[in-house]
Amino acid sequence: MSTSRSSKLHVAMFPWFAFGHFTPFLHLSNKLAERGHRVSFLLPKGAQAKLQHLNHYPNLISFSPLLVPHVDTLPPGAETASDVPFSLHMQLAIAFDRTQNQVETILTTLKPHFIFFDFSYWLPALAHQLGTKAIAYSVVSAATIAFIMVPAKKMEKDMTNEELIQPPSGYPSLSVVFKYKEFEIATIKILAEDHGTGVPMYFRITSSIKESDAVAFRTYHEVEGPYCDYLRQQYAKPALLTGPVLTETPETKLDEKWTKWLCNFEQGTVVYCAFGSQNILQKDQFQELLLGFELCGQPFLVALKYSSWMRNN
Repeated sequence: MSTSRSSKLHVAMFPWFAFGHFTPFLHLSNKLAERGHRVSFLLPKGAQAKLQHLNHYPNLISFSPLLVPHVDTLPPGAETASDVPFSLHMQLAIAFDRTQNQVETILTTLKPHFIFFDFSYWLPALAHQLGTKAIAYSVVSAATIAFIMVPAKKMEKDMTNEELIQPPSGYPSLSVVFKYKEFEIATIKILAEDHGTGVPMYFRITSSIKESDAVAFRTYHEVEGPYCDYLRQQYAKPALLTGPVLTETPETKLDEKWTKWLCNFEQGTVVYCAFGSQNILQKDQFQELLLGFELCGQPFLVALKYSSWMRNN
């Protein structure tokens, strides 16, 4: 984008209430701010403190906190996907949708040029009502979206397992497949079910893209070009590619004790495995993971964040 003063934009960000979505949206915000554009970032009030350190341009990126309405099926104070088990994520979508009036009030005041969003299928209509362009920004790979979330798939909850794992008509690859395994099939089935919300995830995502002015992906054409071209054809709209938009690696040094410990191993022989700060393992999952490490017969170090199941241990 041009960085001339006359071309400065005001962009709003409204990601799904999960840190796996907040973070890439904020990375994109930093890249836009790096070019002098102003960004307003809508998110739950309680999540702001956990993301503040990722805001590299506080003079251009401002947070607009939302009060997440309580839903009876959710624990008190739940605001993000990390506050509830996976089985309740669709119930969190009810609270997410109930922020619509707050979102409308904020956007009416801000009047941004563009709004980047992902799961709020109702946002394009709101954006167009305000005279704003809506861009559906996917933090999931284009290859995955092209396999599952396209009109050619026509996903329905009564589809057979064989139908669920079949690629849609015209899919540009024969090597990208879903295996006929219980976990992978169950994952796809979840997308077709509404879990009492009345709005399946498949509908949320496909409608968001259909009604948007453009769709954007965190990828390069050199990496996923055929899938992006396929999505352009399926949805008959522009597909914009942002690249990974990752932040620069911080120039920090390890504590001396960890440097000495790691130096005991030859170069290229250490594996680092992270599940993410918002991913909460249950006790049986954690025990199974450690047993797997033990079976490798190699030394290992584990750092674990406090979990509720530790209270009685």
